[in-house]
Amino acid sequence: MSETDKQVIAAIIPAAGSGSRMRTDVPKQFLELGGVPILVRTIGRFLQVSEIRHIVVALPADHRLIAEQILRRCFSPDQYRRLMLVTGGESRQESVLAGLDALPPGTGFVLVHDGARPFVGPELIRRCLRAAVDHGAAIVAVPVRDTIKQVSSSGEIAGTVDRSRLWQAQTPQAAATGLLRRAYEEAQRAGFEGTDEASLLEHAGIPVRVIEGSEENIKITRPDDLKLAANINKESNMLRIGHGFDAHRYKIGRHLILGGVDIPFDLGLEGHSDADVIIHAFIDALFGAMGIGDIGRHFPDNDPQYKDISSLKLLEKTIRLVEEKKFTIGNADITVICQRPRLAPFVDEMRTNLAAACSADPDSINIKATTTEMMGYTGRGEGIAVHAVVLLQSRSGREKE
Repeated sequence: MSETDKQVIAAIIPAAGSGSRMRTDVPKQFLELGGVPILVRTIGRFLQVSEIRHIVVALPADHRLIAEQILRRCFSPDQYRRLMLVTGGESRQESVLAGLDALPPGTGFVLVHDGARPFVGPELIRRCLRAAVDHGAAIVAVPVRDTIKQVSSSGEIAGTVDRSRLWQAQTPQAAATGLLRRAYEEAQRAGFEGTDEASLLEHAGIPVRVIEGSEENIKITRPDDLKLAANINKESNMLRIGHGFDAHRYKIGRHLILGGVDIPFDLGLEGHSDADVIIHAFIDALFGAMGIGDIGRHFPDNDPQYKDISSLKLLEKTIRLVEEKKFTIGNADITVICQRPRLAPFVDEMRTNLAAACSADPDSINIKATTTEMMGYTGRGEGIAVHAVVLLQSRSGREKE
């Protein structure tokens, strides 16, 4: 995602519909799924993508106040600060345009995603974004798998459609902001009403790349969709807990690297790699949650390729295994046992480093430091010990990587 590092990335989530097809008094995006409003789940998936700086949510005018209250209650202050709330229009097209108008100057790329598609995965969002960076515009879609029939007005089969080139469009749909603005401007001039961003881009003659999405990335529109979503949510909520522990003794002549931060101190830690005891305990917890051994098994301390390696690189390798096994990080809690030096000034930077390596929100990773009141080997200043607990959540194995 190196190219996107140079760009300001935003997402627009149109959620201003009335949900009349759901036949409920409450708009579908505010209905609860597993005790959490659908819209909150959807926004939460985009908050997990650290590359996205701004998330614009287009809300219905008559539900805006209650929506703001729900979002403030469900997200932390840091997460809420990434949200920009606007009043949507009567159509999706008007709502997305309101979102475009609210984007800060300099926004390079924008993703648009349905507020009622709560099962989109962070990796799918990133793949769509990468494709847009490479090609200018991209959408997520799945190939049509069922036989498609043409039916006459009298209800008889008029023919069978070749489905080999037919794809069912999903969201997110991403584009360079300038291209999407151009598509909306041309649609306004022509009075063209599209069904999604891709149709507007097509109308403007702008090529759109298609990447394969996920059958799980459903849009909740009708009552039966809500039942299907409940089943998906039940499957995707399988949780795995892992515990990790590591300890390293102090050594003269080495840098003290903790959580990827070079701490000013007169001693470092002894180890084959950079001896980052915080990351080692974290990695051990991840392996424990996946049930695949420990850090010594995967990164042995007698392997020359790991000599003096940054432990952040080992964490990135571990996260790839987490993704291959269809898990995402729910949260991690890490306790550092250290008599000295004082670590509080560096904790936020450590959390940011770990979150970036995991492609997770910093709010999902907690690091705290404590002492043992001068007792034991840590209390005597002989080294540092760390405990880590990690919660992994299954993605049902159905999202395409």
